[in-house]
Amino acid sequence: MTQTDKIAQERAILIKEKAAALGFDFCGISNAQFLEAEAPRLEKWLNKNQHGQMAWMANHFDKRLDPRKLMEGAQSVVSVLLNYYPEQRLSEDSEAYKLSKYAYGTDYHFVLKDKLKSLLTFIHTEIGEVQGRAFVDSAPVMDKVWAARSGLGWIGKHSNLLNRQMGSFFFIGELILDLELAADGPMTDYCGTCTRCIDACPTDAIVEPYVVDGSKCISYFTIELKEAIPKEVQGKFENWIFGCDICQDVCPWNRFSQPHTTPEFALSPALAAFTNKDWEEITEDVFKEIFRRSPVKRTKLEGLKRNLRFVQGNSGIETEND
Repeated sequence: MTQTDKIAQERAILIKEKAAALGFDFCGISNAQFLEAEAPRLEKWLNKNQHGQMAWMANHFDKRLDPRKLMEGAQSVVSVLLNYYPEQRLSEDSEAYKLSKYAYGTDYHFVLKDKLKSLLTFIHTEIGEVQGRAFVDSAPVMDKVWAARSGLGWIGKHSNLLNRQMGSFFFIGELILDLELAADGPMTDYCGTCTRCIDACPTDAIVEPYVVDGSKCISYFTIELKEAIPKEVQGKFENWIFGCDICQDVCPWNRFSQPHTTPEFALSPALAAFTNKDWEEITEDVFKEIFRRSPVKRTKLEGLKRNLRFVQGNSGIETEND
């Protein structure tokens, strides 16, 4: 091992130890380089319009595939995972309206970004003048791909990152640095012959193993789609009004999920007490108060009410074919 390699290894260990101290569950490192294998897959996915109305997915194609175009001189991508699996579910009632578990608490963008900035400050203090940028869904970064390259898991057939120790209920963030660090290798795919996620998806959004048609996903319909939800998926939402966890809930690897330890992600008492009647009668004031720092505010009250009507079967939506 050369002196340069030794320094790169020592620095990698230092960063991982600090990431753990900041509360991140896992931290891995990969070399900042062009994602050659992902380029044709991304192009094919976009050409099939499987991103639906998520137009930003088609923007900055080159930057999405090469972190050196996002930050000049980039050498390393530090990927981190932060568990959000809840100790308490929103409701065990099968008739209750459902939110994706990631939306139970404070918007993860705030929480992860603060922790990543703290990690970057630590790097500046301990290592020196390092150029770096923190990313949490805030730029064209293929976070699941980088996490997989960093040995934090593998991308499952439902297209989520899977970790053998704790499943898939994680938020992912990155630091892109102009610092040479010892890189970790990728992990083996452990999905095997299992197809539970594919079989369980009520809208058939997982069109083939490892490929999700985003425009068919319940999360897309309830969060990203701004217009009327298509009538052909009426009756398939299983009471999900914001996001969907079905493909993750049925995954055998999530039997290893453990409750998170991040206070900001805890289910608020006010939300925990919500009944279906509370959802149906929610006012603008209540919406603003409960979801002030929540991902749910993305839908706005109007979008949430649209989702509720659709789940209730009162959409009044007509398609062009009707």
